[in-house]
Amino acid sequence: MTDAKLITIGKAVAPHGVRGDVRVIPLTDFPDRFLTMKEVRLEDGRVLAVESAKFHKQFVILKFRGLDDRDAVDNLRGKLLVVNREELVKLPEGHYYIFDIVGLKVYDETGACLGTVTDVISTGSNDVYIAEQEGKKPLLIPALKDVVREIDVPGGRMTVRLQEEWD
Repeated sequence: MTDAKLITIGKAVAPHGVRGDVRVIPLTDFPDRFLTMKEVRLEDGRVLAVESAKFHKQFVILKFRGLDDRDAVDNLRGKLLVVNREELVKLPEGHYYIFDIVGLKVYDETGACLGTVTDVISTGSNDVYIAEQEGKKPLLIPALKDVVREIDVPGGRMTVRLQEEWD
C-alpha cells in the first residue's frame, strides 16, 4: 500500500517487446481485473489509459495509449499500480482483505484486549491471525467461525472465543 486510501494491485517490472507494452506482476487475488480496466493509476499519481491487456506466463501485459515504444515505457519500471478502496473487487459476506484485518484490536468475549493483529498466515485450509501484545507471546487465532465471533473493520476490532473458553 502506498497510502491509507490507495491499495497496490500490481507492479510494472519491465518493458515487454518494442511496441510499448509493459510487463506487470499482479499483486492481487483478482488479476482478471486488469482485462477490464480502462485506466491505471500509478503510485506517483499519474493516470494512464489502458489500450489493451493480456496474460503472458505469470505477468499481465499492459499497453497504454500514447506510449508506443520501449523507451516511452522504460520509466514505468518498478512503479506500483494502485486503486482506491472503492475500486476493489467486492468480497462475499464474511470475507475480508488481509490489509483490513491487520491492525484490528483483538478482544475476547469478556472484553479483555488480547492484542493487535500484526500478520495473517495463509495455511491453505484456513487463515491464522497473529495477535501481539507487548510483553506476551504472540497469539495464533485460527480464522474459523467458532473462534472469530465478530469482525468490525470500521470499528477496528475483532472479538474471539479462544479454545480454552469453549464449552
